Amino acid sequence: MELGTARILVTGADGFIGSHLAEELVRRGFRVRAFVFYNSFNSWGWLDQAAPEVKDGLEVFAGDIRDPHGVREAMRGCDVVLHLAALIGIPYSYHSPDTYIDTNVKGTLNVVQAARELGVARVVQTSTSEVYGTARFVPITEEHPLQPQSPYSASKIGADQIALSFFHAFGTPVTIARPFNTYGPRQSARAVIPTIITQIAGGLRTIKLGATSPTRDFNFIRDTVRGFIAMAQSDRVVGQVVNLGSNFEISVGDTARLIAEVMGAEIEIVSEEERLRPAGSEVERLWADNRRAADLLGWQPEFGGREGLRRGLQETAAWFSRAENLARYKVGRYER
Repeated sequence: MELGTARILVTGADGFIGSHLAEELVRRGFRVRAFVFYNSFNSWGWLDQAAPEVKDGLEVFAGDIRDPHGVREAMRGCDVVLHLAALIGIPYSYHSPDTYIDTNVKGTLNVVQAARELGVARVVQTSTSEVYGTARFVPITEEHPLQPQSPYSASKIGADQIALSFFHAFGTPVTIARPFNTYGPRQSARAVIPTIITQIAGGLRTIKLGATSPTRDFNFIRDTVRGFIAMAQSDRVVGQVVNLGSNFEISVGDTARLIAEVMGAEIEIVSEEERLRPAGSEVERLWADNRRAADLLGWQPEFGGREGLRRGLQETAAWFSRAENLARYKVGRYER
């Protein structure tokens, strides 16, 4: 579909990926309504830091994705919904799983129910590579079995299936974007790349991590954003799941060493017990097959392979290393 005059609702627009996505849509001239989490500080999350011209191009709606009435009101008059609002921390899901069901599963139900009732032309549901669990085969295609190895993963599987059920049962035009490990400026230090960068930028040289042997398929934020926009525009992916991944695998330990190289630091890596996932919950291997995205969307990562990862890490490290940005993070402290 053409997005030219469409009004686009971005849920989770105050978060890491959502803020980058909302900003890029504004820069491309689209009409954007940013759904941010209502709070007493009147904070728009990362959108508070957006350039004035971006803020001027945003219509901001403060609400709670768990409230069906607010979701419906936010969606009224919109043609496209990019649904990113979710709880994402895996360790937090171990002790507070109810909140993940409420936010991720029921929140997604609220979105697709409102989209059905209001006749929205496109819903892009945000999935995660965590739904695959440890790879049974690589690279991981969209047909790989779903393996919930954490309550977080289970909630995202549930959310995806709710969304797809509305496509099959009611013809709601849903598509599932399944990004592999996105990284870049503004990411929470609960993710591994900011965990490493902030420790080095903060002057630490003994870097505390969890498991270092698992592999990941890292994707720079601009590649992920381009993938979302392509999925919103394409009629060929309705009712389908599409991996957004670089088709490049690297271990956590090697990622830390590459970051240290980029930042000109010599480091020692230590594994802390409190940072380790339960043995059966650790996803040991992720490596995306991205052929469907290439075939149906014409999407290819611009930051693919080791050299692309290096370029993305350079940009990311430069952002985190600025004093005003680093000050937002609790360097070296483990946050669940």
